[in-house]
Amino acid sequence: MLRRSPLVIFGVLAVSLASLTMLQSLVVPVLPALQREFGTSPSLITWTLTAWLLSAAIATPILGRVGDMVGKRRTLLVVLAALALGSLIAATAPTIGVLLIGRVIQGLGGAMFPLAFGIVRDNLPAARVPAAIGALSAVIAVGSGLGTILAGPIVDDLGWRWLFWIPLITTVVGGLLAALVVPESASRSGGRINWLAATLLAGWLVALLLPLSEGMVWGWGSPLVIGLFVAAAVLLAAWIFVEVRADIPLIDMRIMRLPGVWTVNLAAIFVGAAMFGIFAFFPRFVQTPTSAGYGFGATVGESGILMLPMLIAMAAAGFISGPLARRVGFTGQLVGGAALIGASALGFAFAHATALAISIEAGITGFGLGIAYAAMTSLIVQGVPSSQTGVASGMNANIRTIGGALGSTIMAAIVTSSLEPGGLPRESGYTNGYLVLAIFALGAVVAGLILPVLRRGRTSQPTGTETAETPLDEVVVESPLLETA
Repeated sequence: MLRRSPLVIFGVLAVSLASLTMLQSLVVPVLPALQREFGTSPSLITWTLTAWLLSAAIATPILGRVGDMVGKRRTLLVVLAALALGSLIAATAPTIGVLLIGRVIQGLGGAMFPLAFGIVRDNLPAARVPAAIGALSAVIAVGSGLGTILAGPIVDDLGWRWLFWIPLITTVVGGLLAALVVPESASRSGGRINWLAATLLAGWLVALLLPLSEGMVWGWGSPLVIGLFVAAAVLLAAWIFVEVRADIPLIDMRIMRLPGVWTVNLAAIFVGAAMFGIFAFFPRFVQTPTSAGYGFGATVGESGILMLPMLIAMAAAGFISGPLARRVGFTGQLVGGAALIGASALGFAFAHATALAISIEAGITGFGLGIAYAAMTSLIVQGVPSSQTGVASGMNANIRTIGGALGSTIMAAIVTSSLEPGGLPRESGYTNGYLVLAIFALGAVVAGLILPVLRRGRTSQPTGTETAETPLDEVVVESPLLETA
Protein backbone atom coordinates (compact mmCIF):
# COMPACT_ATOMS: atom_id res chain seq x y z
CA MET A 1 0.00 0.00 0.00
CA LEU A 2 1.23 3.48 -0.81
CA ARG A 3 2.42 5.53 2.11
CA ARG A 4 -0.42 7.68 3.43
CA SER A 5 1.56 10.88 3.61
CA PRO A 6 -0.14 14.28 3.32
CA LEU A 7 1.44 14.78 -0.10
CA VAL A 8 0.10 11.46 -1.44
CA ILE A 9 -3.42 12.06 -0.06
CA PHE A 10 -3.43 15.55 -1.54
CA GLY A 11 -2.26 14.24 -4.91
CA VAL A 12 -5.03 11.65 -5.09
CA LEU A 13 -7.69 14.22 -4.18
CA ALA A 14 -6.24 16.60 -6.77
CA VAL A 15 -6.52 13.98 -9.53
CA SER A 16 -10.14 13.27 -8.60
CA LEU A 17 -11.13 16.93 -8.43
CA ALA A 18 -9.38 17.68 -11.72
CA SER A 19 -11.46 14.94 -13.37
CA LEU A 20 -14.67 16.46 -12.05
CA THR A 21 -13.90 20.06 -12.94
CA MET A 22 -12.77 19.12 -16.45
CA LEU A 23 -16.04 17.25 -16.93
CA GLN A 24 -17.99 20.31 -15.79
CA SER A 25 -16.38 22.67 -18.26
CA LEU A 26 -15.67 20.43 -21.29
CA VAL A 27 -19.30 20.42 -22.43
CA VAL A 28 -19.96 24.18 -22.36
CA PRO A 29 -17.96 25.29 -25.45
CA VAL A 30 -19.20 22.43 -27.66
CA LEU A 31 -22.96 22.62 -27.14
CA PRO A 32 -23.51 23.53 -30.84
CA ALA A 33 -21.57 20.41 -31.91
CA LEU A 34 -23.66 18.22 -29.58
CA GLN A 35 -26.84 19.82 -30.90
CA ARG A 36 -25.85 18.93 -34.48
CA GLU A 37 -24.82 15.41 -33.45
CA PHE A 38 -28.18 14.58 -31.90
CA GLY A 39 -30.29 16.72 -34.24
CA THR A 40 -32.03 18.41 -31.32
CA SER A 41 -33.13 21.93 -30.42
CA PRO A 42 -31.00 24.58 -28.66
CA SER A 43 -33.31 24.55 -25.64
CA LEU A 44 -33.06 20.77 -25.22
CA ILE A 45 -29.28 20.64 -25.61
CA THR A 46 -28.88 23.18 -22.79
CA TRP A 47 -30.36 20.53 -20.52
CA THR A 48 -26.96 18.82 -20.65
CA LEU A 49 -25.94 21.71 -18.38
CA THR A 50 -29.20 22.09 -16.45
CA ALA A 51 -29.40 18.36 -15.63
CA TRP A 52 -25.89 18.46 -14.17
CA LEU A 53 -26.64 21.65 -12.22
CA LEU A 54 -29.81 20.33 -10.59
CA SER A 55 -28.31 16.94 -9.77
CA ALA A 56 -25.18 18.48 -8.26
CA ALA A 57 -27.19 21.03 -6.27
CA ILE A 58 -29.20 18.27 -4.60
CA ALA A 59 -26.34 15.80 -4.13
CA THR A 60 -23.69 18.17 -2.77
CA PRO A 61 -25.13 18.98 0.69
CA ILE A 62 -26.89 15.63 1.14
CA LEU A 63 -23.86 13.48 0.29
CA GLY A 64 -21.69 15.90 2.26
CA ARG A 65 -23.89 15.09 5.25
CA VAL A 66 -23.65 11.37 4.49
CA GLY A 67 -19.86 11.70 4.46
CA ASP A 68 -19.94 13.36 7.87
CA MET A 69 -22.13 10.53 9.18
CA VAL A 70 -20.66 7.33 7.75
CA GLY A 71 -17.18 8.36 6.65
CA LYS A 72 -15.83 10.68 3.98
CA ARG A 73 -13.60 8.08 2.29
CA ARG A 74 -16.43 5.61 1.83
CA THR A 75 -18.73 8.30 0.45
CA LEU A 76 -15.99 9.65 -1.83
CA LEU A 77 -15.53 6.21 -3.39
CA VAL A 78 -19.28 5.92 -4.04
CA VAL A 79 -19.31 9.39 -5.62
CA LEU A 80 -16.32 8.54 -7.84
CA ALA A 81 -18.05 5.35 -8.94
CA ALA A 82 -21.19 7.32 -9.83
CA LEU A 83 -19.11 9.86 -11.74
CA ALA A 84 -17.42 7.08 -13.71
CA LEU A 85 -20.76 5.39 -14.45
CA GLY A 86 -22.30 8.66 -15.63
CA SER A 87 -19.30 9.32 -17.87
CA LEU A 88 -19.57 5.83 -19.38
CA ILE A 89 -23.27 6.31 -20.11
CA ALA A 90 -22.64 9.73 -21.66
CA ALA A 91 -19.70 8.50 -23.75
CA THR A 92 -21.78 5.70 -25.27
CA ALA A 93 -25.11 7.57 -25.45
CA PRO A 94 -27.04 6.80 -28.65
CA THR A 95 -29.66 9.51 -28.02
CA ILE A 96 -29.96 12.85 -26.26
CA GLY A 97 -32.17 11.23 -23.62
CA VAL A 98 -29.48 8.74 -22.65
CA LEU A 99 -26.91 11.55 -22.59
CA LEU A 100 -29.09 13.48 -20.14
CA ILE A 101 -29.34 10.40 -17.89
CA GLY A 102 -25.56 10.22 -17.87
CA ARG A 103 -25.32 13.90 -17.00
CA VAL A 104 -27.72 13.49 -14.07
CA ILE A 105 -25.59 10.66 -12.67
CA GLN A 106 -22.42 12.70 -13.26
CA GLY A 107 -23.96 15.51 -11.21
CA LEU A 108 -23.56 13.38 -8.10
CA GLY A 109 -19.87 14.17 -8.46
CA GLY A 110 -20.56 17.66 -7.16
CA ALA A 111 -20.37 16.16 -3.66
CA MET A 112 -16.67 15.58 -4.25
CA PHE A 113 -15.87 19.18 -3.29
CA PRO A 114 -17.04 19.07 0.35
CA LEU A 115 -15.78 15.50 0.76
CA ALA A 116 -12.29 16.39 -0.46
CA PHE A 117 -12.05 19.45 1.76
CA GLY A 118 -13.26 17.40 4.72
CA ILE A 119 -10.69 14.67 4.05
CA VAL A 120 -7.97 17.30 3.96
CA ARG A 121 -9.05 18.65 7.31
CA ASP A 122 -9.24 15.18 8.86
CA ASN A 123 -5.88 13.89 7.62
CA LEU A 124 -3.45 16.78 7.33
CA PRO A 125 -1.73 18.62 10.18
CA ALA A 126 -3.79 21.63 11.21
CA ALA A 127 -1.09 24.10 10.19
CA ARG A 128 -1.09 22.75 6.63
CA VAL A 129 -4.85 22.61 6.09
CA PRO A 130 -5.23 26.20 4.78
CA ALA A 131 -2.41 25.71 2.28
CA ALA A 132 -3.88 22.41 1.09
CA ILE A 133 -7.35 23.92 0.70
CA GLY A 134 -5.91 26.77 -1.31
CA ALA A 135 -3.99 24.32 -3.49
CA LEU A 136 -7.10 22.22 -4.12
CA SER A 137 -8.90 25.43 -5.06
CA ALA A 138 -6.11 26.04 -7.57
CA VAL A 139 -6.56 22.53 -8.97
CA ILE A 140 -10.28 23.24 -9.42
CA ALA A 141 -9.44 26.40 -11.34
CA VAL A 142 -6.89 24.66 -13.53
CA GLY A 143 -9.24 21.76 -14.27
CA SER A 144 -12.06 24.10 -15.24
CA GLY A 145 -9.77 26.13 -17.44
CA LEU A 146 -8.27 23.12 -19.17
CA GLY A 147 -11.74 21.83 -19.92
CA THR A 148 -12.72 25.12 -21.55
CA ILE A 149 -9.54 25.30 -23.63
CA LEU A 150 -9.30 21.62 -24.63
CA ALA A 151 -12.96 21.06 -25.52
CA GLY A 152 -12.65 22.34 -29.09
CA PRO A 153 -9.47 20.40 -30.02
CA ILE A 154 -10.85 17.19 -28.44
CA VAL A 155 -14.03 17.36 -30.52
CA ASP A 156 -12.13 18.28 -33.70
CA ASP A 157 -9.43 15.61 -33.39
CA LEU A 158 -11.04 12.77 -31.41
CA GLY A 159 -14.80 13.30 -31.55
CA TRP A 160 -17.30 14.50 -28.95
CA ARG A 161 -17.48 11.17 -27.11
CA TRP A 162 -13.93 11.74 -25.86
CA LEU A 163 -15.31 14.64 -23.83
CA PHE A 164 -16.50 11.86 -21.52
CA TRP A 165 -13.95 9.09 -22.16
CA ILE A 166 -11.06 11.23 -20.92
CA PRO A 167 -12.74 12.16 -17.58
CA LEU A 168 -13.85 8.52 -17.24
CA ILE A 169 -10.24 7.35 -17.45
CA THR A 170 -8.97 9.93 -14.96
CA THR A 171 -11.90 9.25 -12.61
CA VAL A 172 -11.18 5.52 -12.56
CA VAL A 173 -7.51 6.22 -11.84
CA GLY A 174 -8.45 8.63 -9.07
CA GLY A 175 -10.91 6.13 -7.57
CA LEU A 176 -8.37 3.30 -7.50
CA LEU A 177 -5.76 5.53 -5.88
CA ALA A 178 -8.30 6.85 -3.35
CA ALA A 179 -9.19 3.29 -2.35
CA LEU A 180 -5.50 2.59 -1.73
CA VAL A 181 -4.25 5.70 0.05
CA VAL A 182 -7.12 7.76 1.54
CA PRO A 183 -7.79 6.68 5.15
CA GLU A 184 -11.27 6.68 6.62
CA SER A 185 -12.21 9.69 8.73
CA ALA A 186 -11.96 9.22 12.47
CA SER A 187 -14.43 12.07 13.06
CA ARG A 188 -18.04 11.13 12.30
CA SER A 189 -21.27 12.74 13.39
CA GLY A 190 -23.36 9.55 13.32
CA GLY A 191 -27.13 9.74 13.21
CA ARG A 192 -29.36 9.27 10.17
CA ILE A 193 -30.59 11.23 7.20
CA ASN A 194 -33.67 13.35 7.84
CA TRP A 195 -35.47 12.43 4.62
CA LEU A 196 -38.22 15.01 5.02
CA ALA A 197 -35.59 17.75 5.27
CA ALA A 198 -33.68 16.23 2.34
CA THR A 199 -36.82 16.20 0.19
CA LEU A 200 -37.67 19.81 1.05
CA LEU A 201 -34.06 20.86 0.38
CA ALA A 202 -34.11 19.17 -3.03
CA GLY A 203 -37.51 20.73 -3.74
CA TRP A 204 -36.60 24.35 -3.11
CA LEU A 205 -33.25 24.02 -4.89
CA VAL A 206 -34.89 22.62 -8.03
CA ALA A 207 -37.74 25.15 -7.85
CA LEU A 208 -35.21 28.01 -7.61
CA LEU A 209 -32.48 26.89 -10.01
CA LEU A 210 -34.80 25.66 -12.75
CA PRO A 211 -36.40 29.03 -13.55
CA LEU A 212 -33.06 30.80 -13.07
CA SER A 213 -31.58 28.50 -15.72
CA GLU A 214 -34.54 28.37 -18.12
CA GLY A 215 -36.29 31.69 -17.50
CA MET A 216 -34.90 33.27 -20.66
CA VAL A 217 -36.45 30.47 -22.71
CA TRP A 218 -39.75 30.09 -20.85
CA GLY A 219 -40.31 33.81 -20.30
CA TRP A 220 -39.82 35.56 -16.96
CA GLY A 221 -43.50 36.45 -16.71
CA SER A 222 -44.79 32.99 -17.62
CA PRO A 223 -47.00 31.19 -15.09
CA LEU A 224 -44.49 28.34 -14.91
CA VAL A 225 -41.56 30.57 -13.91
CA ILE A 226 -43.60 32.60 -11.43
CA GLY A 227 -45.10 29.43 -9.98
CA LEU A 228 -41.67 27.85 -9.51
CA PHE A 229 -40.34 30.93 -7.71
CA VAL A 230 -43.36 30.90 -5.39
CA ALA A 231 -42.87 27.18 -4.79
CA ALA A 232 -39.19 27.78 -4.01
CA ALA A 233 -40.09 30.36 -1.37
CA VAL A 234 -42.71 28.10 0.24
CA LEU A 235 -40.45 25.03 0.22
CA LEU A 236 -37.52 27.03 1.60
CA ALA A 237 -39.64 28.25 4.52
CA ALA A 238 -40.90 24.72 5.15
CA TRP A 239 -37.36 23.33 5.01
CA ILE A 240 -36.07 25.84 7.57
CA PHE A 241 -39.05 25.11 9.84
CA VAL A 242 -38.40 21.36 9.69
CA GLU A 243 -34.64 21.73 10.25
CA VAL A 244 -35.06 24.01 13.26
CA ARG A 245 -37.49 21.61 14.95
CA ALA A 246 -35.74 18.35 14.02
CA ASP A 247 -33.91 16.32 16.67
CA ILE A 248 -31.50 15.16 13.93
CA PRO A 249 -31.40 17.92 11.30
CA LEU A 250 -29.94 17.39 7.86
CA ILE A 251 -28.23 20.78 8.16
CA ASP A 252 -27.84 22.20 11.65
CA MET A 253 -29.23 25.73 11.54
CA ARG A 254 -27.21 26.62 14.64
CA ILE A 255 -24.12 26.13 12.50
CA MET A 256 -25.57 28.04 9.56
CA ARG A 257 -26.28 31.11 11.70
CA LEU A 258 -22.78 31.42 13.14
CA PRO A 259 -21.23 34.76 12.07
CA GLY A 260 -18.31 32.91 10.49
CA VAL A 261 -20.68 30.84 8.39
CA TRP A 262 -23.61 32.97 7.28
CA THR A 263 -21.44 35.94 6.35
CA VAL A 264 -19.20 33.71 4.24
CA ASN A 265 -22.27 32.16 2.62
CA LEU A 266 -23.54 35.65 1.87
CA ALA A 267 -20.20 36.50 0.27
CA ALA A 268 -20.42 33.23 -1.71
CA ILE A 269 -23.65 34.38 -3.38
CA PHE A 270 -21.99 37.58 -4.58
CA VAL A 271 -18.69 35.98 -5.58
CA GLY A 272 -20.56 33.23 -7.44
CA ALA A 273 -22.67 35.79 -9.29
CA ALA A 274 -19.64 37.81 -10.39
CA MET A 275 -17.57 34.72 -11.23
CA PHE A 276 -20.13 32.92 -13.39
CA GLY A 277 -21.20 36.14 -15.07
CA ILE A 278 -17.62 36.81 -16.16
CA PHE A 279 -16.93 33.19 -17.10
CA ALA A 280 -20.06 32.91 -19.24
CA PHE A 281 -19.67 36.16 -21.16
CA PHE A 282 -15.92 36.67 -21.50
CA PRO A 283 -15.73 34.24 -24.47
CA ARG A 284 -18.85 35.73 -26.06
CA PHE A 285 -17.43 39.24 -25.82
CA VAL A 286 -14.06 38.43 -27.40
CA GLN A 287 -15.72 36.28 -30.10
CA THR A 288 -17.96 39.18 -31.15
CA PRO A 289 -17.03 40.26 -34.72
CA THR A 290 -15.10 43.51 -34.95
CA SER A 291 -17.82 44.77 -37.30
CA ALA A 292 -19.93 45.35 -34.20
CA GLY A 293 -17.55 48.15 -33.18
CA TYR A 294 -16.08 46.16 -30.31
CA GLY A 295 -14.96 42.59 -29.72
CA PHE A 296 -12.08 40.83 -31.44
CA GLY A 297 -13.69 38.25 -33.71
CA ALA A 298 -11.77 35.56 -31.84
CA THR A 299 -12.17 31.87 -32.55
CA VAL A 300 -12.95 29.39 -29.77
CA GLY A 301 -9.24 28.57 -29.50
CA GLU A 302 -8.19 32.22 -29.49
CA SER A 303 -10.74 33.09 -26.80
CA GLY A 304 -9.26 30.29 -24.71
CA ILE A 305 -5.80 31.84 -25.09
CA LEU A 306 -7.14 35.24 -24.04
CA MET A 307 -8.65 33.54 -21.00
CA LEU A 308 -5.36 31.88 -20.02
CA PRO A 309 -4.18 34.76 -17.76
CA MET A 310 -7.35 34.32 -15.71
CA LEU A 311 -6.75 30.62 -15.24
CA ILE A 312 -3.04 30.96 -14.47
CA ALA A 313 -3.74 33.71 -11.94
CA MET A 314 -6.49 31.64 -10.28
CA ALA A 315 -4.12 28.71 -9.88
CA ALA A 316 -1.32 30.90 -8.51
CA ALA A 317 -3.67 32.61 -6.05
CA GLY A 318 -4.93 29.29 -4.74
CA PHE A 319 -1.42 28.03 -4.05
CA ILE A 320 -0.33 31.17 -2.20
CA SER A 321 -3.52 31.62 -0.16
CA GLY A 322 -2.40 29.30 2.64
CA PRO A 323 1.13 30.70 3.09
CA LEU A 324 -0.30 34.22 2.80
CA ALA A 325 -2.56 33.57 5.79
CA ARG A 326 0.25 34.26 8.25
CA ARG A 327 0.37 37.86 7.02
CA VAL A 328 -3.14 38.46 5.72
CA GLY A 329 -5.95 36.55 7.43
CA PHE A 330 -8.55 34.73 5.39
CA THR A 331 -11.10 37.46 6.05
CA GLY A 332 -8.67 39.98 4.59
CA GLN A 333 -8.07 37.71 1.61
CA LEU A 334 -11.81 37.43 0.99
CA VAL A 335 -12.21 41.22 1.07
CA GLY A 336 -9.15 41.80 -1.09
CA GLY A 337 -10.09 39.11 -3.59
CA ALA A 338 -13.62 40.46 -3.97
CA ALA A 339 -12.24 43.98 -4.43
CA LEU A 340 -9.99 42.73 -7.24
CA ILE A 341 -12.96 41.02 -8.91
CA GLY A 342 -14.90 44.29 -8.73
CA ALA A 343 -11.97 46.28 -10.13
CA SER A 344 -11.56 43.88 -13.04
CA ALA A 345 -15.30 44.02 -13.80
CA LEU A 346 -15.02 47.81 -14.01
CA GLY A 347 -12.06 47.33 -16.33
CA PHE A 348 -14.09 45.01 -18.57
CA ALA A 349 -16.85 47.64 -18.62
CA PHE A 350 -14.76 50.66 -19.56
CA ALA A 351 -11.35 49.50 -20.85
CA HIS A 352 -11.85 46.67 -23.34
CA ALA A 353 -10.50 48.13 -26.55
CA THR A 354 -7.33 46.00 -26.82
CA ALA A 355 -6.46 42.36 -26.31
CA LEU A 356 -3.71 43.42 -23.88
CA ALA A 357 -6.19 45.28 -21.67
CA ILE A 358 -8.59 42.34 -21.72
CA SER A 359 -5.80 39.91 -20.82
CA ILE A 360 -4.59 42.06 -17.91
CA GLU A 361 -8.14 42.39 -16.59
CA ALA A 362 -8.62 38.64 -16.98
CA GLY A 363 -5.50 38.07 -14.88
CA ILE A 364 -6.79 40.42 -12.16
CA THR A 365 -10.13 38.60 -12.20
CA GLY A 366 -8.41 35.24 -11.87
CA PHE A 367 -6.23 36.32 -8.97
CA GLY A 368 -9.19 37.82 -7.13
CA LEU A 369 -11.32 34.72 -7.70
CA GLY A 370 -8.53 32.38 -6.63
CA ILE A 371 -7.88 34.24 -3.39
CA ALA A 372 -11.57 34.73 -2.56
CA TYR A 373 -12.53 31.12 -3.37
CA ALA A 374 -9.73 29.63 -1.26
CA ALA A 375 -10.44 32.04 1.60
CA MET A 376 -14.16 31.24 1.68
CA THR A 377 -13.47 27.51 1.69
CA SER A 378 -10.92 27.84 4.49
CA LEU A 379 -13.25 30.00 6.57
CA ILE A 380 -16.04 27.44 6.26
CA VAL A 381 -13.97 24.26 6.66
CA GLN A 382 -12.16 25.38 9.81
CA GLY A 383 -15.00 27.49 11.17
CA VAL A 384 -17.28 24.54 11.98
CA PRO A 385 -16.82 21.31 13.99
CA SER A 386 -15.01 18.60 12.02
CA SER A 387 -18.15 16.44 12.10
CA GLN A 388 -19.98 19.18 10.16
CA THR A 389 -17.30 19.92 7.55
CA GLY A 390 -18.94 18.09 4.66
CA VAL A 391 -22.43 19.49 5.00
CA ALA A 392 -21.25 23.05 5.77
CA SER A 393 -18.84 23.23 2.82
CA GLY A 394 -21.46 21.52 0.64
CA MET A 395 -24.01 24.20 1.44
CA ASN A 396 -21.42 26.90 0.75
CA ALA A 397 -20.76 25.36 -2.67
CA ASN A 398 -24.51 25.23 -3.33
CA ILE A 399 -24.99 28.83 -2.33
CA ARG A 400 -22.17 29.84 -4.65
CA THR A 401 -23.94 27.90 -7.43
CA ILE A 402 -27.18 29.75 -6.73
CA GLY A 403 -25.29 33.02 -6.91
CA GLY A 404 -23.71 31.88 -10.16
CA ALA A 405 -27.08 31.07 -11.70
CA LEU A 406 -28.36 34.46 -10.58
CA GLY A 407 -25.35 36.35 -11.92
CA SER A 408 -25.24 34.64 -15.31
CA THR A 409 -29.02 35.06 -15.70
CA ILE A 410 -28.91 38.78 -14.93
CA MET A 411 -25.91 39.24 -17.22
CA ALA A 412 -27.71 37.37 -20.01
CA ALA A 413 -30.84 39.47 -19.55
CA ILE A 414 -28.89 42.73 -19.74
CA VAL A 415 -26.80 41.71 -22.75
CA THR A 416 -29.67 40.21 -24.77
CA SER A 417 -31.92 43.18 -24.06
CA SER A 418 -29.47 45.30 -26.08
CA LEU A 419 -29.58 43.23 -29.28
CA GLU A 420 -29.20 45.10 -32.55
CA PRO A 421 -31.46 44.22 -35.50
CA GLY A 422 -28.61 42.09 -36.85
CA GLY A 423 -28.61 39.92 -33.74
CA LEU A 424 -25.44 41.21 -32.04
CA PRO A 425 -25.62 42.93 -28.62
CA ARG A 426 -24.72 46.58 -28.37
CA GLU A 427 -21.50 47.41 -26.58
CA SER A 428 -23.55 49.14 -23.87
CA GLY A 429 -25.12 45.78 -23.02
CA TYR A 430 -21.77 44.37 -21.94
CA THR A 431 -20.81 47.64 -20.21
CA ASN A 432 -23.98 47.67 -18.12
CA GLY A 433 -23.71 43.96 -17.42
CA TYR A 434 -20.16 44.22 -16.12
CA LEU A 435 -21.17 47.18 -13.95
CA VAL A 436 -23.77 44.96 -12.30
CA LEU A 437 -21.12 42.26 -11.75
CA ALA A 438 -18.92 44.91 -10.10
CA ILE A 439 -21.81 45.67 -7.73
CA PHE A 440 -22.05 41.97 -6.87
CA ALA A 441 -18.34 41.96 -6.05
CA LEU A 442 -18.88 45.00 -3.81
CA GLY A 443 -21.52 42.99 -1.96
CA ALA A 444 -18.89 40.32 -1.23
CA VAL A 445 -16.53 43.03 0.07
CA VAL A 446 -19.22 44.27 2.46
CA ALA A 447 -19.98 40.73 3.66
CA GLY A 448 -16.29 40.18 4.35
CA LEU A 449 -15.97 43.48 6.22
CA ILE A 450 -18.84 42.76 8.61
CA LEU A 451 -17.45 39.35 9.56
CA PRO A 452 -14.75 40.59 11.99
CA VAL A 453 -17.21 43.13 13.44
CA LEU A 454 -19.67 40.34 14.28
CA ARG A 455 -16.89 38.18 15.70
CA ARG A 456 -15.73 40.93 18.04
CA GLY A 457 -19.31 41.44 19.21
CA ARG A 458 -19.87 37.76 19.95
CA THR A 459 -18.28 36.24 23.03
CA SER A 460 -19.66 32.71 22.73
CA GLN A 461 -21.02 30.25 20.20
CA PRO A 462 -24.39 28.52 20.40
CA THR A 463 -24.52 25.45 22.56
CA GLY A 464 -23.39 22.33 20.75
CA THR A 465 -21.32 24.09 18.10
CA GLU A 466 -18.16 24.87 19.99
CA THR A 467 -14.95 24.07 18.18
CA ALA A 468 -11.43 23.66 19.45
CA GLU A 469 -9.82 25.19 16.39
CA THR A 470 -7.73 28.31 16.47
CA PRO A 471 -9.55 31.25 14.87
CA LEU A 472 -8.80 31.12 11.18
CA ASP A 473 -7.09 34.46 10.97
CA GLU A 474 -4.63 33.28 13.63
CA VAL A 475 -3.70 29.97 12.00
CA VAL A 476 0.04 29.56 11.58
CA VAL A 477 0.74 28.18 8.14
CA GLU A 478 3.93 26.27 7.56
CA SER A 479 5.90 25.88 4.37
CA PRO A 480 6.47 23.99 2.20
CA LEU A 481 2.87 23.44 1.22
CA LEU A 482 2.47 19.76 1.97
CA GLU A 483 5.71 18.68 3.60
CA THR A 484 5.45 14.93 4.20
CA ALA A 485 4.89 13.84 7.77
